[in-house]
Amino acid sequence: MKEAYFYEKLPNEEVQCLLCPRKCIIAEGKRGTCRTRENRNGTLYSLVYAKPCAISVEPIEKAPLYHFMPGHRRLCLATVGCNFMCAYCQNWHISQKSVEEVEYRNFSPHKAVSFALAQRATSVCFTFTEPIVCYEYMYETARLAKDRGLFTAMVSNGSINPEPLRQLLKVLDGVKIDLKGFTREFYHEVSSAKLEPVLRTLQIIKESGKWLEIVNLVVPTLNDIPGDMRRMCAWIVGTLGKEVPLHFTRFFPMYRMQSINATPVETLEKAHGIARETGLQFVYVGNVPGHPLNSTYCPDCNELLIKRTHFEIVKNRIAKGACPACGTRIPGVWSVELQA
Repeated sequence: MKEAYFYEKLPNEEVQCLLCPRKCIIAEGKRGTCRTRENRNGTLYSLVYAKPCAISVEPIEKAPLYHFMPGHRRLCLATVGCNFMCAYCQNWHISQKSVEEVEYRNFSPHKAVSFALAQRATSVCFTFTEPIVCYEYMYETARLAKDRGLFTAMVSNGSINPEPLRQLLKVLDGVKIDLKGFTREFYHEVSSAKLEPVLRTLQIIKESGKWLEIVNLVVPTLNDIPGDMRRMCAWIVGTLGKEVPLHFTRFFPMYRMQSINATPVETLEKAHGIARETGLQFVYVGNVPGHPLNSTYCPDCNELLIKRTHFEIVKNRIAKGACPACGTRIPGVWSVELQA
């Protein structure tokens, strides 16, 4: 076990976790909402430090992070646990479990980084479940990875307090945030969570200068209302900037949402149109293999820059971070070695 970062000792051997906005007050012998942090005799411990239940090497496009060294391979790490309870979670079998319920490996930060280098991965990415709940493991692994010349990334729901977020951003290069909807009701009813902390997180990441992309999983009848989508896109443009990539991804029936049909492709295309009309420059349609809106186009001349088929890069024409046809700068993190 590892003593947790960001908590406060209270009277009667209680503690208050200060990692995420829930700020759980935890009695001795009990755990917080995420099930990964336990109070033992008045000290809060991480139960998942160096205990990933998922280890794989995959394309960065699965994150999805499309402007973050396209085509490179990332080492993916995940532990059990999450501070959300999304009714449609595709990884519920690990995100909604405790460490005793799922097999894991003892995989220290040093082992993780050495494995990433041996696999010739370019980055280490914490993903699949909510990496915030394994904060200590993520932070120490990311710090070591950067020391060894690797890039680092996180795929998160964005529900984290400002102080731990700012500390974490010092060792991260890229972040993908799931902006699950744009109403308080959706967050409360579908994820048992709150919208406002996620919006605050997005602002802090953007202010930090670290690379940011956003995903919105479009669930029919729940967060596919055009007016809400337009408000969300306008907020992104006005607060974060028109260059932030936004991915509208297709929902499929999952977990406790088996009665809702998959998102019609037409709905995703309409969302794409709303986002472009609002001013966003890089908008994608995801979870629809082969769709042309899964590729990257120049916002000025509409030149095809990166052609994708699902998670595979077919062609990457970006040269030194710019469109080869008109010279427009394309924002992102581009690796010279990976240009095609």
